[in-house]
Amino acid sequence: MATGIVSIAAVDHGLTYVSGALAVLAVLALLVLVAAAVVSWLRRPPDLSDLDVTIGLFTFVAACAVLDNRLMANSAIMWALAVPAALVWSVLVVLTARNFASRSWTELQGRARGAWELCSVGSSGLAIVAVALAHDTVWHALLLIAVAIWIVAVAIYGVMTALILARAFAARLDPGGFEPDAWILMGGLAIATLAGDHIHRAGIDAVLGVTVATWCLASAWIPPLVYFAVRHLGRPDARRFAGVWWAMVFPLGMYSAASHAMAVETGWHGLPTISLVFFWIAFAAWIAVSIAGVLRVSARFRPLPSGHGHR
Repeated sequence: MATGIVSIAAVDHGLTYVSGALAVLAVLALLVLVAAAVVSWLRRPPDLSDLDVTIGLFTFVAACAVLDNRLMANSAIMWALAVPAALVWSVLVVLTARNFASRSWTELQGRARGAWELCSVGSSGLAIVAVALAHDTVWHALLLIAVAIWIVAVAIYGVMTALILARAFAARLDPGGFEPDAWILMGGLAIATLAGDHIHRAGIDAVLGVTVATWCLASAWIPPLVYFAVRHLGRPDARRFAGVWWAMVFPLGMYSAASHAMAVETGWHGLPTISLVFFWIAFAAWIAVSIAGVLRVSARFRPLPSGHGHR
């Protein structure tokens, strides 16, 4: 997800070689992750009654959608990514709704976190794919399906955000409780903006107002997220690498792409610069997290010092 959206943001600003390299890495990463997941699940199947498991699996839908958006010039690749994304999304929506309904609001509020916005992110991504498929076929009804999925995505975002904010206020906005996946609160609105832009460009003018609103709300999230991130980074243990840091890279790249789309749609001055600045921030974050991840993995395979086992 993160690598794919940074690739899209790069091509928005004419950085073709950077975008191409990132796109290749994103495709390879998706294949490796899918293979690793299959091997792991064959040994130990995931618990699909666990709300966090079904929500987390929306990352597959979002990843396919982001890569589809980057590679949609190739019709075969577009369909190869769109079909599994749509099938998995359909199953996950049912399973997640079931798991959601089986729990009380209090329990949901106690467990809610930024990653729960992945349901909305995956849905908005699928709406973008549906618009592309409508262009690629004579099935114009796909455009109406895209609008319906987009509306579902915005509604899901509202519910999840209400739960997350209720938990945050109950915890008195403790900066120590901040996690990088909180940035998906902004990323969920940014990808909804991008989906709305695709729908608007397909000829449905009524969505433009909502699209502008989602971009403005995404922008409003940035100052508090920066504040809590800086406060959180004051803790020494918070600076250790964890895979969840990828959840911060994706929203930064998505905000760049959404701002570029808004610049094209509205002609507002300053948006191209904002988009470019956030691309470089996202790219720098991608490099930093990639290097930290490589160092973490290499440390795990580093030989123990001689005599270590005899102490």
